[in-house]
Amino acid sequence: MKRLLSIFVPTLTLLLIAGTFTSCSSRKADTTTAPEVVHGIQLSQAKSAEIPDILDVPGTVHAVETAQLAPQMMGTIVAVKVHEGDKVGRGEVLALIDAAQPAAGVDRAQAAVAAANHEVAAAESQYALAKSTLARYQSLFDKHSVSPQEFDEVKTRFEGASAQLDMAKSGQAQAAAALAQARTMLSYTQIRAPFAGVVTLRSADPGALASPGVPILTIESTGRYRLETSVDESQMQYVHLGEKVQVRFDTMPDKELTGSVSQIIPAADPGSRNFGVKIDLPIDSALRSGIFGRAMFVRGQRNSIILPQTAIVNRGALQVVYVVNPDKLAQIRYVTTGHTTGDSVVILSGLSPNETVVTAPGDRELAGKRIEVQ
Repeated sequence: MKRLLSIFVPTLTLLLIAGTFTSCSSRKADTTTAPEVVHGIQLSQAKSAEIPDILDVPGTVHAVETAQLAPQMMGTIVAVKVHEGDKVGRGEVLALIDAAQPAAGVDRAQAAVAAANHEVAAAESQYALAKSTLARYQSLFDKHSVSPQEFDEVKTRFEGASAQLDMAKSGQAQAAAALAQARTMLSYTQIRAPFAGVVTLRSADPGALASPGVPILTIESTGRYRLETSVDESQMQYVHLGEKVQVRFDTMPDKELTGSVSQIIPAADPGSRNFGVKIDLPIDSALRSGIFGRAMFVRGQRNSIILPQTAIVNRGALQVVYVVNPDKLAQIRYVTTGHTTGDSVVILSGLSPNETVVTAPGDRELAGKRIEVQ
């Protein structure tokens, strides 16, 4: 009996263990679920097409007219009437420099002009008298009523009066020139806007000492802007004066402007070997000086892969698409994109022609899910 029990118990134990493994295997098999099915997803194929070969060149927007306003004389700044962002009109007074000394100079010059005018008036009277006296003596001399010596004395007095008048008029002209110069110096105490525009920089306040050539304000015209960029010497064959160029801006992702190449700097920068290029832009209220833009120069045609822009999902600094494999499972694929063409975007790497992608995934997480169009 004991021998039978010794055989039966191990056998029963093995059966129980086997049953346990069988039960676990069954539970594991039961937990393996099929991938989630997503219906109503629109798919499209990566297409290979001939598109323009674009030279994408970054640049910065600048106003066509920009002026740094610096005083032309040394003096204490007594007022700065504008701040950054203020609009100004042509000729408007923007800043004032202490005018005490220039004003005193004008007063002195005006007094000198008045004195010179009196001298001219006196000299003219003497000249008129000497002239009439000479005429009378000339008549008497012709009749032999006065001696030649008396006539010569009168004639000499006339010539002296004439010279005195010329000297007085010369002094009058010098005094007038000094007055004009003094008034010019006085005008330098008022810093005016050379054109209508907006103040972009104020670098001085009242009480500061103004120095000739040191800017205290910067203004730029509004309405007319251009993109200033530089192009590598190896690509200059694609840039032509007067050429129409598409320009895009990060601040206006949905807008594209057409500019015109207005200037090509004839000498390359010795450090970068780039040529400066200026592109005039059409009037647009959204343009601002200093914003970043990209000029698109067409180099020809090339074969590229394109996708709808809606297929691109941004994940931080990376861009991905959902590729659907033959088993209808969506997989994440990292791609590198190029420029946009209408509603499509050029794929530079990460995708092959005719691969199937999700057209508009939006914010949905589709990786690993089965995609059903219907």
